[in-house]
Amino acid sequence: MTLAIFDLDNTLLHGDSDHAWGEFLVEKGIVDKEIYKQANDLFYQQYQNGQLNILEYLQFALKPLTQHKPEKLSQLHKSFMLEKVAKMRLEKADALLKKHRDQGDFLLIITATNAFVTTPIAEALGVDAILATDPEIIDGVYTGKIAGTPCFQDGKVTRLNQWLKDNPQDLKGSFFYSDSHNDIPLLKMVDNPVAVDADTQLQAFAKEQGWPHISLR
Repeated sequence: MTLAIFDLDNTLLHGDSDHAWGEFLVEKGIVDKEIYKQANDLFYQQYQNGQLNILEYLQFALKPLTQHKPEKLSQLHKSFMLEKVAKMRLEKADALLKKHRDQGDFLLIITATNAFVTTPIAEALGVDAILATDPEIIDGVYTGKIAGTPCFQDGKVTRLNQWLKDNPQDLKGSFFYSDSHNDIPLLKMVDNPVAVDADTQLQAFAKEQGWPHISLR
């Protein structure tokens, strides 16, 4: 069984679910329209530029989870899936997942976006497992803190290595598909790195390395 690993945002999805969740909260009046939108856009630009302070961003992104009961958050996420995520789905991404699934591969998403946002998306995509940045939950309530290592840049490598110790998969023949230069540490780790609709930095690096570059758009 070969391990097929996928980034989520701007790889399997045409867009960024983390940023879209922030936009959704603004549109629904859950957060301050001007202040939250400005910060959400700024953090997203920093991410694209490779300048994101992941701990500062997570403090910002996880705060709304602390302000509502789990039932309310669940209702919001169901609406988010219908209004935002459904429009970000890609036929070619679904076909790529099906190809690996039909080959008997183990499908794993590794994403920096927090597990509250991404776990239902992974379920909708039909993958076998997901590694995401885990929000801390105590007594069923989000604290606004993170649990464990953020699943970002080198943190993706750390989290994958931890996961491999507890699961019967290995990296022999493994694939990793990603759009982002932030994922170069993990791309270098697998046998078959694939750039997908890559940003400028990853395009250049992939070309130097002779990695394939595909589009799912």
